[in-house]
Amino acid sequence: MSRLFDELVRVRDLDASFLAPKYEECLDPFLLPDMQRAVERISQARRRAERVLIYGDYDVDGVTASTVLRETLRLVGLKTVEVMLPNRFIDGYGMSQRAVERAKAMQADLVVTVDCGSRNLEVIQDLDDLGIDTIVTDHHECGTELPKAVAVINAKRRDLRVNEKNVEELLALREIAGVGVVFKLAQALTQKGLIPMGQEKWLLDLVAIGTICDSTQLTGENRRFCYYGAKVLEKTRRVGLRELMRIAGAEELNGETVGFQIGPRLNAAGRMDSAERAYSLLTAKTRAEAAKLGAELEDLNKLRKNSQQDAIKEIEERGVGDDPVIVVAGKWHEGVLGIVAGRLTEEYRRPSFVLAEVDGILKGSGRSFGEFSLAAALEDCAEQIIGGGGHAAACGVKLETDKLDDFRRAVNEYYLGLNLCDQERFLTVQEDLVVEEFDEISLDLMDELRKLEPYGEGNPEPVFLLPEVRVAEAAKLGEKQNHLRLVVWDKNGRSLKLMMFRAPEEYLHLQGGEIVNVWINLTENNFRGTRSVEGRILRLG
Repeated sequence: MSRLFDELVRVRDLDASFLAPKYEECLDPFLLPDMQRAVERISQARRRAERVLIYGDYDVDGVTASTVLRETLRLVGLKTVEVMLPNRFIDGYGMSQRAVERAKAMQADLVVTVDCGSRNLEVIQDLDDLGIDTIVTDHHECGTELPKAVAVINAKRRDLRVNEKNVEELLALREIAGVGVVFKLAQALTQKGLIPMGQEKWLLDLVAIGTICDSTQLTGENRRFCYYGAKVLEKTRRVGLRELMRIAGAEELNGETVGFQIGPRLNAAGRMDSAERAYSLLTAKTRAEAAKLGAELEDLNKLRKNSQQDAIKEIEERGVGDDPVIVVAGKWHEGVLGIVAGRLTEEYRRPSFVLAEVDGILKGSGRSFGEFSLAAALEDCAEQIIGGGGHAAACGVKLETDKLDDFRRAVNEYYLGLNLCDQERFLTVQEDLVVEEFDEISLDLMDELRKLEPYGEGNPEPVFLLPEVRVAEAAKLGEKQNHLRLVVWDKNGRSLKLMMFRAPEEYLHLQGGEIVNVWINLTENNFRGTRSVEGRILRLG
């Protein structure tokens, strides 16, 4: 183990269970509330050869979770299992009445929700009135009242009993994505003998994708999911995934590939058209079918990028005001509002809501960071909105068009009332280690760093500070001359190439000979079979 990697492991307080997780150390699925009830109801469905409808969600987490649940129920032995994915533009957030219509039309005996359902009391009551049972699997915040379901499997239930013995495990289970909750159900069914032992592991490729793309904490249980999911992904049986990776040009399977190449293309279906396309890709049987669907997702992803850029450009030209929470509304594509909110939060370092008018109603998304919880903010602003929900860092919301100013005022008053201090510290890049001599940066170090992947929330990519290095070369690149390439020297005269895309204007004025502090991630360049280590600039000072 190199000195730098050894020091990184020490600084991050990582142990063997993180570096080499054991599958058998996965948490007991029956720690989740109502898991036993869900297993018993699914067992009953198998005995009676019942019809089951899976109601999912339109993002990557929802689509992967729906696919995992369908395969899980097929492994159990259920023959009639249908999947319904909501349409963002028709159904909105959570379960809609179309779920009731679909369940009635297929004569379903049981509905199992994925990544939603905890707050959909009316829809689930309507299903119950029709004699249709519901099992909720979800990871979103719950309300004070739970739906009338056979089981509500959600570690964020307010009635959950926590004690000294289970508190750490339940806190870990609160962090799993919707696809993770479904996988815990698969593990429970396996424990009870309803699924052949070990077969559930083949689902982990999709569990890893959904977990990474839902920005969950990649520690604890999620670390185990992603560690083994990466191994399954390398040899995935899914022709659709293999074809999507080919189209995306994904040469190496890691967290960055999943988060920035595979995920956006799967997400583009639900954002711009229908999530059914992404689901069809994940369940494709032939390469020809997968290639056609992959090409469609590629086109939708390009459309998403263009719509997103148009919205950001218009917002920047209009300005975002001085409120601590940005709230903007316009005639933008509904499918890109969450991404645009994320970009505004990143650029202006403030929580953001981006809304668009749809059928006389403002619908949109929020993004936050630090100690400002969007889920809590929406609860406080209940009088100003029609509805909404989500997590601390991301949410969906609907409100009457004439309530826009009221909502803007209420959410900002709520923020100011929290008296939060120095929230920008949560966005400022901080180093894990200081590297003064470049000879410690090697290909062997890059190989060691791969043991930490996938990176994400709770397990960020390591940041290295290069203190007081001399700029040997500085060049602006790209059509708009907004990319920066540097060559820097350490105190011994060793050089390292660095790169930053879309660099801030002040960085582009660097000249050769200047002394700077540089915060970087390490990257590997493979040019014509020759490997070398370079740096991705995160911050200059």
